[in-house]
Order: sequence, then structure tokens, then C-alpha cells
Amino acid sequence: MNTFKAKQLPMKSKTLIFLLTSLLLFSCQEKQSFKKENNKTPQFQNKGQELVMKMIEKVGTYQTLRSKKDVIYTYSYQTPDGKTDISNEKYIFDGELSYGKYNKHQRTLSNFEGTIEQGYDGKEFWLKNNGEIILDSNALKRVAFNRPTNFYWFTMFQKLMDKGVFYEYLGEETLNQTVYEIVKVSFDFDNSKPTDIYQLYINKNTHLVDQFLFTVADFGAMETPNLMVLDYEAVDSMLIPTKRKYKKSTWQATVSDAPWVKVNWTNIKFNNGLTPADFEK
Repeated sequence: MNTFKAKQLPMKSKTLIFLLTSLLLFSCQEKQSFKKENNKTPQFQNKGQELVMKMIEKVGTYQTLRSKKDVIYTYSYQTPDGKTDISNEKYIFDGELSYGKYNKHQRTLSNFEGTIEQGYDGKEFWLKNNGEIILDSNALKRVAFNRPTNFYWFTMFQKLMDKGVFYEYLGEETLNQTVYEIVKVSFDFDNSKPTDIYQLYINKNTHLVDQFLFTVADFGAMETPNLMVLDYEAVDSMLIPTKRKYKKSTWQATVSDAPWVKVNWTNIKFNNGLTPADFEK
């Protein structure tokens, strides 16, 4: 009877099979590890942070915002005495570049006549009046406040998940027959400057912030907060608080009959192809 003898594989072939097997096993382990990482339950500081995260998922995350690259919109700000600012705002989200062209500025740098332009190019703040560069230090201090402030208000909810933000859950409260989850937000950015405090009123039904209390540390207004009331608009798969009004309040969100400061954002357009050159003076 003939017997079949298996041929022994050459050493090179054995080595190749061993390497391929090892690679396959490693790949499987990596996939399993990746699945475990993706299935992990998010870790939150406390219930306050969890509520803020749910709110951000509702309005649109910072990743969603950054994917839109840039934004152009019209900003209007009117105080109760009728004084109005109207500017064309432009931001690039990566680097937080900011530009504003004010055709009307009855509140902001009203001592200048004609058009003013403010910018932040990622390195310095700058100011122009009717196309001419302004070097006045006091005027530039105002620019150094306006540019990051306007950018922050537009991206505020998304940036509430930044490092250095802390959350305190204050409980539930019913206002005007609406149940709110109240979250106090404070900041610690490793410097000695006082920072703002926000108190968010998150609608328990919609998960949106209908209103919030805020302080303005840059102007030393820490004792008496302002109450900001918001209305949202759906823009390119995000919910943007395009209509805002605010006035002085108590920490219990009680306001007087005094008139409101009104802020509106209109003509919002993302992905305009802006480049850093658009923010240079």
C-alpha cells in the first residue's frame, strides 16, 4: 500500500504563516479593544455636567461646529435707549479668528465716525477706522474685549465642555409652569483673574437652555447677575440661539419691569471658505 508523506514546508513559509497568524490575532484584539472603548459609558463630574452634555448634543457639539469651518452672520445689539451696533461678523473656528465690520456703532467706539473694523488674526488684535489703522491703546483694549466676547457668545454652549469648566447641580425649579434643571457653571483657567459664573436653566422637557444668569467679571459685575432669555433657530443641522435679550436680575432669576437689551443674529452662513488672510489687518 502506498503511503502519503506530507511535504515539510520550507522555513521561510513557516515564518510567513506565523507572521500572518500573529497579525490576524492582533487585528482582532484591536477591533475588540476599539469596540470596548466605544461602548464605554461617558464619565461625568456630576449630574450637572451630564445635563450640560445632553443639552450640547441637542443644539450641536463643538465637533459639529468645527466641521463647518467658519461662519458669517449679521450681529445687532440695541440698548433700551435705542443706541445700536450692527456688524458683519466672521469667524474661523480653528484658532478662534474673529473679524467684525461695524457700519453702525452707537455703543462700540462711538467716538469714531464712519466704518470701523475689528480683528483678531490669531496673534494680535487690530482696529481700523475708514480703512486706516488705529493704534490708540484704549480703543484696542475695547477690541480685545469685543472680539473674544462675540466669538464666545456664538460658541458658548459648545465650549462649556472645555477643560477648566466646573458644574454644580442646584436642583429643579418650576418657573411659569415649566420645570427646569438648574446647573451652576464656573471656570478655573489657572490664572488669578476672576471669572464669570453662569446659572443655566435647562428645560427638563426639551433639554434646551431657555434662560441663564451670567456675570461679567471683566467689568467687576459679580454680585448682581444678568438674566439672558433665548429663542432658537435651526441652521444647518444646529440649533442656534439667534434671538437674545437680557437685563439685571437676582440670583433667583427675578427681574424688574426695566426694558431689555436686545441682541439678534441673522443671515447665518457656515462653510464660506474663509482663510486666515481674511483676518489680517
